[in-house]
Amino acid sequence: MDDSAGVVRAIINDVTNLQFATPRAVQDITGIDKSAIERLLLLADFSITLNIVADFTANQAHDVFKTVPSTSVARTTTLTVAGKTLANEVLFTDYPLQRSASGELTASVPGVLADGNVPTWA
Repeated sequence: MDDSAGVVRAIINDVTNLQFATPRAVQDITGIDKSAIERLLLLADFSITLNIVADFTANQAHDVFKTVPSTSVARTTTLTVAGKTLANEVLFTDYPLQRSASGELTASVPGVLADGNVPTWA
């Protein structure tokens, strides 16, 4: 993942889990002559939420996300699964730190597609 200066940083060890989606919008085009819904596929999208451990002493993820509130840059975010990659330009929209009652400091960092390019596995 890029930081706000465009420097690539691997944050694999800092991520405890993640969720991502590559949905397509749909348009209802059902005419009055139909008994079931007809739809057209529209634009593609990408979203991601990274759940990270916020360790300020040695945490690459914190170094990447600490500038989310103060910068407006897209960050190349590349997922690699079984030798396949999904790379997107992502706008991260928040860096919400949470501290549990037992003391863990974590963040769930949401991001959305930035550049209009269709998410494509390579």
